[in-house]
Amino acid sequence: MNNFIFENATKAYFGKGCVKEYLACLMKHCGKNVMFAYGRDSIRDSGIYDEIMECLAKAEKNIFTFAGIMENPTYEKVLEGAELARENRVDFILAVGGGSVTDYCKAVSMAAVYEGDLWNDFFARTGVMQFEPVPMGVVVTEGQTGSEMNGRAVITNMALKVRMGRDYPRCNPEFALIDPAYSCNASKRQMVSDGFHTLSHIMEIYFSKPDEDNVSDDIAEALMKNVVQNLRAAIVNPQDYIARSNLVWDAVMAQNRILKLGKQTDFQCQQMEYQLAVYTDCNQGEGLAVLHPAYYRHIYKNGCDKFKRFAVNVWGISDGGRPEEEMACEGVEALEAFIKELGLPATLREIGADENTDLKQIAESCILSAGSYKKMTHREIFEIFQECY
Repeated sequence: MNNFIFENATKAYFGKGCVKEYLACLMKHCGKNVMFAYGRDSIRDSGIYDEIMECLAKAEKNIFTFAGIMENPTYEKVLEGAELARENRVDFILAVGGGSVTDYCKAVSMAAVYEGDLWNDFFARTGVMQFEPVPMGVVVTEGQTGSEMNGRAVITNMALKVRMGRDYPRCNPEFALIDPAYSCNASKRQMVSDGFHTLSHIMEIYFSKPDEDNVSDDIAEALMKNVVQNLRAAIVNPQDYIARSNLVWDAVMAQNRILKLGKQTDFQCQQMEYQLAVYTDCNQGEGLAVLHPAYYRHIYKNGCDKFKRFAVNVWGISDGGRPEEEMACEGVEALEAFIKELGLPATLREIGADENTDLKQIAESCILSAGSYKKMTHREIFEIFQECY
């Protein structure tokens, strides 16, 4: 294992009914003025909105709602939320939703108190946070990114045509309430996309150095198998609480920093999808499903041993004494077959790209990952986009 420092300040409350049981009590110590932020009106249809409001009323809070947070939150929207927080002297932000809502609220928690240029100082580059952001908590309604237990926020700057993610431990939510029953309200399409998004996070940590025996890779293999097993079960029965609860916790484990311990990490596919989303506003999980098989075909020969392990330990492919490279390739093929089984998109055209989409420009805007098994170039990323089109 490589050296590391581990920190996670978020306290997780997991299980059916945990919001009703704990939220009002937790909020009593969070100041008087609360910003209740969420995305779609689906939380009203499901009854989640009323449940949250009831808990906040019990805690006797002044509530300022902020709705309409998009799937790929923009910096412009962050500044709008920060203005509301400042004008109403918000003491606490409660994010209710999936990863996008949580990411957004982290950025707002910084922008509401920082007097400088937040984008230039903390997103365009990694900054040193010498101030305390507005404290926040999370009620999870979708399991996808694990954002509820880290300080990472991914934000799109439409003016600059760039999407950037940074992880600041001070932005970790104080608490995360994770009721898997809430995730059962998501559509089948969203559930499948969220599940693959979780799998993608795990793979991008797993397919990186070190490759010698380490705890992080062993945990990653178990989690990947769990995601595959429970996604299949949830497709058969979307109301399968056991499957949905496992998927929600898989998402947390993928990004609560535990898997990253001692790992270099890759996340090249994430960087590619980030920029595609800027130009197409594609769904994150669907964009990653299109990119991963093509990207892995470009790099698997540079990480044959790990891709062979992936084939054997995740997909159960028999070794049979075959060449390592052949086994590695079969692992990528198994992943592609699973994506097809899930009904996820297989081309960029299916997620919004068309003849007017400048794939070369998008490729050139992508950050190159230092953790990739193969040293990528913008030209090769453009080739991957073309193969996926």
